[in-house]
Amino acid sequence: MSRGRRYDDGPKLNIKKVIATVVAILVLVMVIISIKNLLFDSPTTKPIRTAETYFPAYTNGKWGVIDNKGQVIIDTTYEEIVIIPDKNTDLFICTNVTDYEEETFNTKVFNKDKTEILTSYNRVQAIENSDGTDIWYENNILKFEENGKYGLIDFKGKLILNAEYDDIYALEGVQKNIVIEKEGLKGLVNTSMGEVIIKPEYSEISTLTQSYENGYIVTKDGKSGIISADAKVVFEPQYDKIEKVTANGYYAIVEKGKEKLINSNGETILATGFDRIEEINGENITIQLDGLYGVIKQDGTAIINHEYEELKYIFGTYYIAKKAGNYGVISTTGEIVIDFTYTAMEYIKTTNFIQAEKQNYKTDLIDREFHIALEDVIISELNLEDGYIRIRKNDEYQYYNFKFECKKSQETLASNTLFLIKENGKYGYENKKGEKVVDCIYDDAKEQNKFGYCAVKKDGVWGCLKSDGTVIVTPSLNLEDYLYIDFIDTWYLSKDLDLSVYTK
Repeated sequence: MSRGRRYDDGPKLNIKKVIATVVAILVLVMVIISIKNLLFDSPTTKPIRTAETYFPAYTNGKWGVIDNKGQVIIDTTYEEIVIIPDKNTDLFICTNVTDYEEETFNTKVFNKDKTEILTSYNRVQAIENSDGTDIWYENNILKFEENGKYGLIDFKGKLILNAEYDDIYALEGVQKNIVIEKEGLKGLVNTSMGEVIIKPEYSEISTLTQSYENGYIVTKDGKSGIISADAKVVFEPQYDKIEKVTANGYYAIVEKGKEKLINSNGETILATGFDRIEEINGENITIQLDGLYGVIKQDGTAIINHEYEELKYIFGTYYIAKKAGNYGVISTTGEIVIDFTYTAMEYIKTTNFIQAEKQNYKTDLIDREFHIALEDVIISELNLEDGYIRIRKNDEYQYYNFKFECKKSQETLASNTLFLIKENGKYGYENKKGEKVVDCIYDDAKEQNKFGYCAVKKDGVWGCLKSDGTVIVTPSLNLEDYLYIDFIDTWYLSKDLDLSVYTK
């Protein structure tokens, strides 16, 4: 007899019973999980977990390193600041100056286990850069010295360039671009490509615009040319000067003291009607003439008369303009869409709105339709990373997204465990459920920072709370002349905000 046949003719499964059994088992599992959570789950105010981050530390006249939990990673024993090229990477460059007059020094590099690394290289240094406002170190690239020459390695010690250059430093204000010097001439390394893209053959190198993707201006024998970001020669060094302006294959150059607009073939497009080209947007060219600004077409036709003290393209047909010392917004059609009543104005492309400052030191935020979305506010924080605006109005803090929708702090600060509240003029904190965790007893307080710490002020002095609301530093620190108050455990942020140094 066929076993298959016997199986086919055998008892049938009762589907309803099977389903009922499965449901019963699922319910039982859910009950067990719920009981486990009730018995063993942690309190509603849990510690904040963030990626390990490192900061320079300074105390008793010495330097070291702490992490975002306030733990000392490198003991504060060094005379010079410990350099942290990337705050999320445990690579710390400790300097020992052997002669200040001769500027001679040695360096050692450690990881978070205090193990010395990169020992095969001498005098390892981070490469500092600045755009005039912010200071940073180039990521994943270090320079080292050998026999008086310099080379490049990455953070893991991989050799990028042999030590054969007289000097190596960042291209000012531009990330991922390192200048190499040899026998008095300059070249360029693009660190994202990890190779020399311009050989050291030029007296000067700079970016054509603020972004290196638009290429580089190179100078040789007193003449300037252009090299593209992928190292192709656009123009040999032949012009007296090249302005830092480009768009759609057009460039502003100077020949025999006269500025011209040319195309990528070197053909002159426009040579009259202006003293200087400031900006190119499609067919529209922002120009300066007799010290004032306007906009013309490529055929020289004026579409905005040169009568403004400043003129900056924002979007569409619109420009921020300055006239009689005040700012407004105009269109190429001649329409004034925002009156000239503001002391300063900026279009923030990332957020897609205009930030306009008033004479009363307050701010209007204006949307792309030129409606005032938020009026007479004080901006406490503009967070581009998490996409919110924190404003202060009528002595209260409010949160908005970039669509100007008002949000609760619990919605905006999703990773926080504590949220600032105010009662009867005093500050305290509640948790995500709206339950009061810290009584409103403080004269001033800050929202919890991303590492879980809250700065609080009482009777004129500052202290710190942990992520569960308990006091870690009793208010005792006079920080009145500090621009920004912030804590990591028992350490507080120093006055020099450029260094992001914590002290105690």
